[in-house]
Amino acid sequence: MKLLMLGSGTSTGVPRVGNDWGACDPDEPRNRRTRVSIMVENNAGKRLLVDTSTDLRAQLLAHEIDSLDAVFWTHDHADHCHGIDDLRALRYGRGGPLAGFAADETARRLRQRFGYVFAGQHGYHTIVELEPLDRLRMCAGFGVEWCQMPHGPAQSTAYLFDADGKTIGYATDFSEIVDGVVEMFQGVDLLVCDCLRRQPHPTHAHLAMALELAERCGAGQTVLTHLDKSMDYATLCDEVPDNVTVGYDGLEIVL
Repeated sequence: MKLLMLGSGTSTGVPRVGNDWGACDPDEPRNRRTRVSIMVENNAGKRLLVDTSTDLRAQLLAHEIDSLDAVFWTHDHADHCHGIDDLRALRYGRGGPLAGFAADETARRLRQRFGYVFAGQHGYHTIVELEPLDRLRMCAGFGVEWCQMPHGPAQSTAYLFDADGKTIGYATDFSEIVDGVVEMFQGVDLLVCDCLRRQPHPTHAHLAMALELAERCGAGQTVLTHLDKSMDYATLCDEVPDNVTVGYDGLEIVL
């Protein structure tokens, strides 16, 4: 199974508009971060996308991705879903819509905001068939588990994907480690984890919280994501344990 990190940045990306790099070295390419998203792929070539980031079109073009088997959403915040219209190009030539999955409240908000994506409009085909998570066990050859996490006053969905004897966990945009997530990720081969900055934040995991989750889960490898402009790539690499990788756009890990 393969992880492809499409985007590794926070909601404003790095640099922020105004060419604001913060503490990040602009000469280090891995500090240039688009909005957060991942794709997982199994040995059969089936692909699952998690979140339709604001930068989705550029991410798909950069990695020559022209097909997906399903889309999962963690929550409905703009940086995680406002690239949804770029799925239209992946609908062309298909016999039916893409499969899509989200927790109930996220699904309700997505339908409210992007009704044409899920129901078609003015002669255009439905792009995504949005289905509830509570009946999902398998998708395109992947086993799928999920759990809700606090994201400040909102919630975000953590996912565990199982294929080819390996597991990849994805937990972004959370502000508290809950027992359900620790149990779901127990012994995970690869954990991709929210890590906004070093200081605590009201709606996101900070570095110490991300490392705590990895330790409590017994993760084999951990990749940090959703990094803001204070998290310089090289500096952070020197701070983290050997089994923790600082994520960057285009990172690929094959398990």
